[in-house]
Amino acid sequence: MSVAIFLLVLVISYLIGSIPFGLLLVKLLKGEDIRNISSGRTGGTNAMRAAGFWVGLATALLDILKGASGVWIAELLLPGSTWLKVFAPLMAILGHNYSIFLIDRKDGRIRFGGGAGGAPCVGGAIGLWWPSLLVIIPLGFIVLFGLGYASVATMSIGLVSMMIFLVLAAFFQFPWEFILYGVLAEALLLWALRPNIKRLLNGTERLVGWRAKRAAPSRR
Repeated sequence: MSVAIFLLVLVISYLIGSIPFGLLLVKLLKGEDIRNISSGRTGGTNAMRAAGFWVGLATALLDILKGASGVWIAELLLPGSTWLKVFAPLMAILGHNYSIFLIDRKDGRIRFGGGAGGAPCVGGAIGLWWPSLLVIIPLGFIVLFGLGYASVATMSIGLVSMMIFLVLAAFFQFPWEFILYGVLAEALLLWALRPNIKRLLNGTERLVGWRAKRAAPSRR
């Protein structure tokens, strides 16, 4: 029975992660398909580009809930299963990045649309230890608006999560499995951001915030 519940929670977490809140909000408020705008991703950053700050923020918050809900559902249906609390939010990230609701066929290949996974990664960390939001979110904003690259801010989330749970496991007797959450979440983020990493290396990655405004005159 516990194995069946374990698998059920993973499936539920993936399906929750697959809900494309960015696409739904932009479509509802702007009548446009977010997949045809800028990066084509359905996360908060692209929703902000498509429909403004508040839609981007709403999308990010809903996507954060995806990861957190995976942990909460795991604790509700199989209390005490540390491994399930680790893998449930990872499945939410996977669903967010490769949504079953956004399957498309292009050039004869099946593709899954979605985001990059940053917000549900934050949510998973919050679900495992809620004070982590007091560290991850401020540092994420510092990286985002300091460097001006949303992709770098996203990549930093998994690393910061990993470091938080490393400290908690080393000094406060938290489960070491939580460190694995940060490691695997970071791997999922890096895989999803492969195109962005290439653009970072060749200097063509998109800028956001004040860095974008500062660079705009030089590009005219």
